[in-house]
Amino acid sequence: MRLTVYLAGEIHTTWREEVKQKVASLNLPIDFVGPMEDHSRSDNIGEEILGKQPDAIFKDAAASSFNNLRTELLMKKADLVIALFGEQYKQWNTAMDASAAIAFNKPLILIRSTQHHHPLKELSRKAHATVESVDQAVKALHYIFE
Repeated sequence: MRLTVYLAGEIHTTWREEVKQKVASLNLPIDFVGPMEDHSRSDNIGEEILGKQPDAIFKDAAASSFNNLRTELLMKKADLVIALFGEQYKQWNTAMDASAAIAFNKPLILIRSTQHHHPLKELSRKAHATVESVDQAVKALHYIFE
């Protein structure tokens, strides 16, 4: 059995590479997908496809349409979603992706520190599992294959 895992969360740190490396070291049959990690491409994709927009609001709306299309398609094809709530960056997209995973009835693992227990308590209760680290999330993936 091979799984596809959508890695939701901020795109500014290397947490995805950490997950991929640890999964590879365990030889788990997992493919990974996720949001566009090139921030500039994500911000500009609407204009790349539709052409110059009249202002920043229209530019953001155009980009959001294509980013939402990409996210929904990849997430719906995924078998499981891992959503990381990091410490440093705003987590709006992570919250949106985790909520989408729940709405799409996708199994969800949340990664969040105990510091974020209270603000994420409702979302955490909707997830299939909540962990505090990438290592714990990888252990959960490993357990699936035991």
